[in-house]
Amino acid sequence: MDIEGRFRMKLLEAFPEKGQAQPLRVVASVTVANVLEWYDFAVYAFLMGVIARVMFPVGDATVALLLSAGTFGVGFLTRPVGALAFGVLADRRGRKFALLVTFGLMGGATVVIGLIPSYAAIGLAAPLLVVLARLLQGLATGGVVGSATALLTEHAPPRQAGFYASWQAASQAGALLLGALIAATVSAVLSAAQLEAWGWRVPFWASILVVPVGLYIRRRLDEPEVFVRQARSLSSPLSVLLRTHNAAVVRGFGITIIWTVSTYFFFVYIPLYAHTLLKLSMATTLFSNSLALAVMLVLSPVAGFLSDRFGRTPIMAPAALVIVLLVVPGTHMLLSHPQATTLVLFQLVSAALAALFIGPAPAAIAELFPVGVRSSGVGVAYNLSVTVFGGFAPTIATALVARTENPLSPTWYVIVCCGLSLVALLVTTRRSRCATAKRGIP
Repeated sequence: MDIEGRFRMKLLEAFPEKGQAQPLRVVASVTVANVLEWYDFAVYAFLMGVIARVMFPVGDATVALLLSAGTFGVGFLTRPVGALAFGVLADRRGRKFALLVTFGLMGGATVVIGLIPSYAAIGLAAPLLVVLARLLQGLATGGVVGSATALLTEHAPPRQAGFYASWQAASQAGALLLGALIAATVSAVLSAAQLEAWGWRVPFWASILVVPVGLYIRRRLDEPEVFVRQARSLSSPLSVLLRTHNAAVVRGFGITIIWTVSTYFFFVYIPLYAHTLLKLSMATTLFSNSLALAVMLVLSPVAGFLSDRFGRTPIMAPAALVIVLLVVPGTHMLLSHPQATTLVLFQLVSAALAALFIGPAPAAIAELFPVGVRSSGVGVAYNLSVTVFGGFAPTIATALVARTENPLSPTWYVIVCCGLSLVALLVTTRRSRCATAKRGIP
């Protein structure tokens, strides 16, 4: 059977027509609920330029953009705390319970951002309240990846963890896609004055409708049987994680670097870059971004499936290498021809390469940890990486351009991050092979 046929079989197993309702509920419920929750976190990114003018009117457009991008990054400072708190909660009380709590917290913080008066109305209190809401969003988001990845991985049939866990990555792309489409629609329908006056708030207000739907979906999830049998035997998952699995956390941290950096560079910073530096319209950049995210949404499960068939590293490592080779000439092409078609081409290629790495990544990291500490381990590794490298990627990229006056300078950051992830991936592969050889498994 060819690869296409095998992939179709995987889809039928995950989404059966009759019977086997459990896989359908798990994959569909986790994916849809994650899309709704990550949408809440991501929508700020696509309206960052407008929020900069409304909440940070400092007189200098670059400084205002830096402050707004920095506030976006602030949301990542509390993510390791959320990963620890909600990861332990998920490993002790269950993945479902932790996901319910994070969803409620995220939705509430998002609605608050949409209700905060402008700087012109309440002065310095406006940006301070935005920062506080972003910190709460970060706390909630910190608990999502570990719990959702653990749940998907533990429900997966044998040798299908890559495909099942890839829906975690696909759901993030879906959330960014939803946020980009809504932001693009608001930008296209409203005038610039209407957008600044009230239009940017509409996507945040939408969470009032999103939260009940997400909570309903997550309440219908079941705990994985393997978790029910094994995980609750641990009295202190956090102490076991830090004492016994700290090396795995470091390797997972390294693998996650390019996952987070490519997401926030190609799909958050590049639209901002194209709008502010290349002077393309916001509607153009957001719709281009939407096309790229649609490609990533489709290809991530394909990459996860391929990693079950051929291994994680043979799919992930070449993708990272090609990103290193193409990011500089691709960005230079975008600078030389600042047009909608060039932007679309650049983002579509970036999305395909990112999906090949990111699709298998959740399973690759989950497999580093046993069931009893899996949610904590994945959550800590991912969120430390996204805090240190990914979340501040738009801020770092903007600062590099301002400091060096070289519009290609942000690509240096991407190249360094790809190198770090490749090292972590290769070290993990080598250790896995050594462990397999010691057990006498061919």
